[in-house]
Amino acid sequence: MYQSGNINRFNANKLLLSKWTATAPIDKQKHFIVTELITELTPDESEEKVIGCVLEAVINKQAFQIDWQALKDADRWLQGWK
Repeated sequence: MYQSGNINRFNANKLLLSKWTATAPIDKQKHFIVTELITELTPDESEEKVIGCVLEAVINKQAFQIDWQALKDADRWLQGWK
């Protein structure tokens, strides 16, 4: 997934409504907000765990789903709007 030593550190459960900047534009968009968390029940069904999220472009509201762990790659994603 990512191979650099640069890792964004955050709690997956606190991703909702967080702001992100793509280091390389995605469809000419750089600024995104997490609008939805995708979860699944753990095998013992005692809690939900985050498995993905929906990022929405700030300018045109275009949305796409990604694995939440992709946001840990600081070479591709910066926390906040830069």
